[in-house]
Amino acid sequence: MKYSRQREIIHHTVVHNPIHPTADTVYSMVRTQEPNISLGTVYRNLNLLSEQGLLRKINIPNASDRFDGRLDEHHHILCEKCGQLFDIELGDLSALDEQIKKESDFTITGYQVLLTGICPGCKAKH
Repeated sequence: MKYSRQREIIHHTVVHNPIHPTADTVYSMVRTQEPNISLGTVYRNLNLLSEQGLLRKINIPNASDRFDGRLDEHHHILCEKCGQLFDIELGDLSALDEQIKKESDFTITGYQVLLTGICPGCKAKH
């Protein structure tokens, strides 16, 4: 992949802001350093960085995709009230792979676990 200053700024922004930002959020943050950057450039580069394995793209049903600079094995939990996305450690899921293979004959090549719930902050408000 050819070097791009804008791509480097986008990557740095996601890696150093572990809030699991959307492309729109990254765009707003990057514009403070790169005022002439377009939203399309941000989208293209986020997708390219995730395809290259330099960022993780998290698909959120009925909402904007989120991006994560943390590449180690972990999963996510989404607050249904405030929309914040949190990292969660679930440990070894290899038993799940075997169960799925036994029940469906699929060979699992990867997965993203997205749990939903209500975060402690929102629980305290209600």
